[in-house]
Parts: sequence; structure tokens; C-alpha cells
Amino acid sequence: MIKTVVGSFDTVSEAASAARDLRAAGFLDSDVSVIANNQQRPADSTVKVTEPDKVSGTATGIVAGGALGGAAGLAASLMGLAIPGIGPILAAGPIAAALAGAGAGAVAGGLIGGLTDAGVSETHAEYYAEAVRRGGALVTIRADDARADEAEAIIRRHGAFDIEDRATQWKSTGWAGYNPDAEPFTFDEIERDRTQWRATGSRTTRP
Repeated sequence: MIKTVVGSFDTVSEAASAARDLRAAGFLDSDVSVIANNQQRPADSTVKVTEPDKVSGTATGIVAGGALGGAAGLAASLMGLAIPGIGPILAAGPIAAALAGAGAGAVAGGLIGGLTDAGVSETHAEYYAEAVRRGGALVTIRADDARADEAEAIIRRHGAFDIEDRATQWKSTGWAGYNPDAEPFTFDEIERDRTQWRATGSRTTRP
């Protein structure tokens, strides 16, 4: 039986490191995907990503792309996309092709739909989409049931946070649920969120 394991991270580097170690452990490239928010400082936004086959050319985009493609070994499938309600992302692995095939305007729904098709509950899929909107990164891995615990252990080791715990904290500050029509978080808003989670120690051992 095949199971999809999902880890949600605060940074691209954590997600890339998890993807790298999954591949080093023998999980196939065709089963490992990464999706990361690629929102940038306004001064860095020299290129707007609007098409599925265009990767951001800004300094921040290059750094994030290097982390995902180089460290994770997924450079060949790295794509940049602009998602309504979420903003610019970088995606690598099989999920990148699936999202690009959905079309830029359908990616937000495609992300949730792709996760639910893989067996993730709709509620959790919406939490994961919101995590990306707020500056996070996801790693998904399709694993045989016998290796699912191993995949989860690798993801935990690299700092995956408890998505239910994080959603509870969002709700405590007024979040009413994932909204595909919401404005993407700005770079400054993302940085404020990250500072908050670091200050509260909102990191757990369960992806």
C-alpha cells in the first residue's frame, strides 16, 4: 500500500535538506516533491513569474532555486509559478509538472486537489496550502507503507512542524480557514509570522 507523507516547514532550506535526505535514503526522485513560497522583498522583485515554465530570475529566487534544485537534487524539474491567493512559489519533483499542467490560475485548487487525491484529508490539504501562503515549504513523499515511518522520521528530523498545532494558532489570531481569494502574504508579513513562531517555540516533532 502506498502512503503520502507530507511535512510542512518554515524555511526552504529545511525542506530542501529533508528532500535531500529522503533521496539519500533511497526514496525515488519520482516520489519526492517540494513546494516553497518564493515571495521576495520588493527591491528584489525584478522578474515576475507568471508562466509555469519560467523560474524567478531575482536574487532571492536564485537562492531558493539553488536550495531546492541543487541541495535536493531536483533541479531538472524546478518550476516557478504565480498562484492566485498564495503568490509566487517554486516547485520541484513530480508535483511541479502536475501543478504546471493545471495552469497558473488553477494551481491553488490543484495543490489541494493533488494532496486529497493522494489521501490527505481536505482539511489538512487546506492547512498545507495556507502554510505555503504564509511563507512555508512542503515536502511530499510517496512511500510504501513499510517505509512510511522512515520517511516521517526524516521529515521530523529536519524540523517539520505540526500542521494542526499551527492551524490552531492561526485561528487564535482570527484566521477563519483557507481562502483562495485572499491576498498573498507580503515579504514583511511572512517575516513577522516566522519571527512569531520562533518566539513561541511553535515547532513540534510531528509533520
